[in-house]
Amino acid sequence: MKEAYYADIKEPSLAPRGRDRIEWAARDMPVLRLIQDEFKQTKPFTGVRISVCLHLTTETANLALTLKAGGADLFLCASNPLSTQDDVAAALVKEYEIPVFGMRGEDAHTYYRHLHLALDHKPALVMDDGGDLVSLLHTERTELLGQVLGATEETTTGVIRLKSMQQQEVLRFPVIAVNDAETKHMFDNRYGTGQSTLDAILRATNSLLAGRTVVVLGYGWCGRGVASRAQGMGANVIVCEVDPTRALEAVMDGYRVLPAMEAAARGDFFVTVTGNVNVLDQRHLERLKDGAILSNAGHFNDEINIVALEQLTLQKRSVRDFVTEYTYADGRKVYLLAEGRLVNLCAAEGHPASVMDMSFANQALAAEYLLHASELLAPGVHTLPASLDKKIARLKLQAMGVAYDTLTVEQEHYLNSWETGT
Repeated sequence: MKEAYYADIKEPSLAPRGRDRIEWAARDMPVLRLIQDEFKQTKPFTGVRISVCLHLTTETANLALTLKAGGADLFLCASNPLSTQDDVAAALVKEYEIPVFGMRGEDAHTYYRHLHLALDHKPALVMDDGGDLVSLLHTERTELLGQVLGATEETTTGVIRLKSMQQQEVLRFPVIAVNDAETKHMFDNRYGTGQSTLDAILRATNSLLAGRTVVVLGYGWCGRGVASRAQGMGANVIVCEVDPTRALEAVMDGYRVLPAMEAAARGDFFVTVTGNVNVLDQRHLERLKDGAILSNAGHFNDEINIVALEQLTLQKRSVRDFVTEYTYADGRKVYLLAEGRLVNLCAAEGHPASVMDMSFANQALAAEYLLHASELLAPGVHTLPASLDKKIARLKLQAMGVAYDTLTVEQEHYLNSWETGT
């Protein structure tokens, strides 16, 4: 049968359940639905091969259906070994005839095999989440670079990698940093990560946050969201930061700011959300109190030094789904959630669909923009045009039934003039 059924998924029989969940998510994705209706008419991606490396969730499925409605020749693979929703992957293959390569719990070898297969698709456009596809294109699959018009990047971590490539002058095509769009990072990162991270911690541990100390390491948009939601549930929140401006902002927002070494001895729950490596390192792990619970909301599983944690451990066992208990030599027990991977997608369902509606509307419009503007864009990291960002905001407000003001002619003239003074 045609390559639409060319796939590597865990359980095809789950397709009906996956279809129902995809349709449920679509109810809360009105902006993407409007774009899908537009794409059905305009068919901007007819004949265009797009390789998509994102978390294989119900929301991603709706993005895939939007791209397919626009005529795209799609190939999907997972951007994290533990975030795939197997019923969704099955539905995309069996119900919607979209090639999908991803299964929950796949090992590193399988994960990278899927990435290479996504590049074997010979894409003109790449959608990335964390930068792995773009990285492979510039290291092991350079023979494909000439046919890639551009890429989009979903995450803060991926944008950090891309900007490093740009600074070293090795990035060979334009990439739209979807993460930097206002309708993405101000909502997805703050409200989505804030809610879904705590949702995952509570599902995994069934713990009460009220009265407990939550240490948030990193106060970017994601950290702001986690801290805000934890505080709203009655937790005492400590923020750790390396940027003085962000640290000052956290203080002004009412949080206690401490060095990580001091916070390590005080926290009941820890959430790393920085995009950096070994944020909780051996020196911090040695100071943890008995019962401390560690989790990571950053894209990669290297924010917590798991190797050091293993070295401090005499005994290790799984005590609940997504909870591993580590017993230190002195008897202290420390708990790691979801193997240190992205906790909100590994131990829960990720962001609510209503938030991903804006994020994936950005992805869809960024792909269409790249298709037309790639020849005008220099290799490097670019932001989505403000006009498209505001279009998404307008559509979201419209879908929510929210009216807002517009400038009068007089006000527009005043803002564009300089003659009037005191």
